This record gives sequence, C-alpha cells and structure tokens, in this order.
Amino acid sequence: MADLDERLRYVRGVAAEAAADLRGRALSVDADPAAMERHFDSFGFRLIRTLTTPVELLPADSREVVLTPEHKCLETAVAVTEIARGDAAMLLACPGPGLAGVVVDLLGSPEQRARFHGRLADGRTWSFFAMTEAERGNDATALQTRLDTDGDGYLLNGSKRYVGNAARGGIGVVFARTGRSPMSIRAALVEPGHPGWHGAPLEMIGLRGAYLSELAFTGVPVPEDALLGRHLPVTRRGIWGAVRTFNEMRVQIAALAAGTTLAMAEYVRDHTPGKSAPHGLDTVLGRAEAVRRLVCEAAARVDSAPERSYPSSVAKLAANDLAMRTARWAARALGPAGLVEHPLLEKWTRDVCGFEFMEGTANIQRLNVEKGYRTGDADG
Repeated sequence: MADLDERLRYVRGVAAEAAADLRGRALSVDADPAAMERHFDSFGFRLIRTLTTPVELLPADSREVVLTPEHKCLETAVAVTEIARGDAAMLLACPGPGLAGVVVDLLGSPEQRARFHGRLADGRTWSFFAMTEAERGNDATALQTRLDTDGDGYLLNGSKRYVGNAARGGIGVVFARTGRSPMSIRAALVEPGHPGWHGAPLEMIGLRGAYLSELAFTGVPVPEDALLGRHLPVTRRGIWGAVRTFNEMRVQIAALAAGTTLAMAEYVRDHTPGKSAPHGLDTVLGRAEAVRRLVCEAAARVDSAPERSYPSSVAKLAANDLAMRTARWAARALGPAGLVEHPLLEKWTRDVCGFEFMEGTANIQRLNVEKGYRTGDADG
C-alpha cells in the first residue's frame, strides 16, 4: 500500500495533533508514571480512547474520529504510527480499553461489552490484558493459572507477569484454564478488589508509562457470566480469541516501532540545523518510510484475513529491527554527549528495547514467518 487515501490521511492528520500533545507530556510520565492526574483530560488521551472504543459506546461529544469496522486494523495502524511519532509510551499509559478491549469486543456478549466499556467511561480507569506468566511467556497453551469450579462459578488461582497497567487497573481480561486441554483455556472479565487479589508494579527502564505489573490470585471469585465467549462455539472462545488478538496487536506494536523510528530520525534531522546532514540520515528516513508502508500493508491483510499470522509477524520483525538500529544510529549521530543533551531522544532509545518483548519476541515471529511461507500464507 504505497499511498494513503483521503480517509487514511484524515485519520493520520487527527492523530498528528494528538502526537504533538503527547510528546510534550512524555518526559513527565517517564519520570513518574504513577502521577497521571493532569494528563487524563488531555486531547491526546481523549483521542486514544476514541480510537479504541466502539462507536456505539462513545459519548456523542467524543467522536473526533471513528474507525471504519472493515478497515479497523489499517486505520488504527495509521493512527498508532503517527501517535508514536509523538511518543509511544504515552499511548500505552493512556487509561482505556487497550489490548483487553480487542478481546472483549471480539468474544464478549453485548452485556459484557457494555460492562467493560462502561467501567472505563470516566477516562480515569485503566484496563489490563493478563496472559503472560513467569517462565512461560506468551505461550497460551502452557499457562498454569486456573479457574477452579466453585458452585455456580469459579475461583481464580495463579499468577501473571509483565501485564501493562495491571497494578492500577480497574477491569481487565485474565486468561486461565478450566481443564487440561487447549480448549479449556478461557478469557475471564475480572475486576480487582476481591480478597486474594494482589498486584504490584515492576521496575522498568523503558516504556515506563506502560506500568508493567505482576498479579497473583488466590481464590479470587469469578462468576460464570464473567467468562467471555459463552455464547460462541467452543472452538471460538479462549485460544481462538488470543490468536486473533495477537495477530492484530502485532501490527500495532510494529506501528509503535515504525513511529518511534520516524520520530528518532526526524529528531536528529531537526537538531542538526546549519550542519551537514548526519551520515546515513537519508538511508534511515527511507527505510523508516518503507517500514511504515509495510505496516500498513500488513494491517490491510489482517483486516481481510484476521486468522493469518504471517503478515503481522513480518511487520513486527522488520519494524522492531529497524527501530533498534535507528536508536543506535541516532545516539552516534548527535555526538558523544547527544543523549545527555537530548533527554527525549535518550528516552526513546530506552523505549525501543521494549518492543521486542511485546506480542512475541523475534524468534517467535521468525517461526510464524517460516510456517506461513511453507503453507502458502505469504502468497497473498
């Protein structure tokens, strides 16, 4: 997808306005990610919530831009790339549906969707998506957290780690198993506050606004009607929802990486006025634009075939690799004291390291690419 049409240019333009607002707040959130009160009502955060909330659940005065359902992944990728040119961590810091919202909208009943989005409507409540477990990563089939039968409901037992905003979240999705088979893995809509629930933030170097956390559950009650996908066939519940979600979110992580790459390259260009262009600048900018187009192409393919992993894995591999190489180039381009004199750039060189571990590391993406190539998934 070489060029953006009028609709996508509009989405990008609105997102660019938000990006400027978010960049001005980025260093403050990086310094203290727990102090968020003064950012809640910002234009940038309002736009992010609009992008991630179904249109029918948005207030009438909060519809700066509404995404087209049949092109949602593509339009979101265009917006996320532009927002990340402002600051990627600010998007992750924003209270709202986030990754959990993708699962709830995919698997939830109308009542569950209304409950979830209603809980977030104040613009001050975070959601969380709890899949990853210590020593098991994102391998959903290996997770050990359990939903043990208890009368008409369940008791949640286990732990999760590296969960964005979990220690301060008000509602979220927790993946757990009701039995031993892959089909027994379910997604539950859970709210903290019960006895036996414990959440704590983790120390972070980059993407500090994401407020990565660990969770522990000991006999946390979960009613039957909190399980997502009860109205769906067994084959389209937990694991199916996770796969669909990861395929979409890998594209958005690639968009975060692509936008941050553009931000770093443009920052170096704009902070070397009157001097000769840093060596390699044109090459970096050209590669960044190529990756941006690759992300858009992958997003369009996810919209048309959301079960396919190949496009999103290719995009994440390429975008993450370029972001890391651009960070090293940018640090060299501004000289020995460049990162000391430019704290925003220094922050971005920390942030890009986090993309590797979001929605699957590079080795996982390579396996997806190899499998897709063998099965013909790469052919269109």
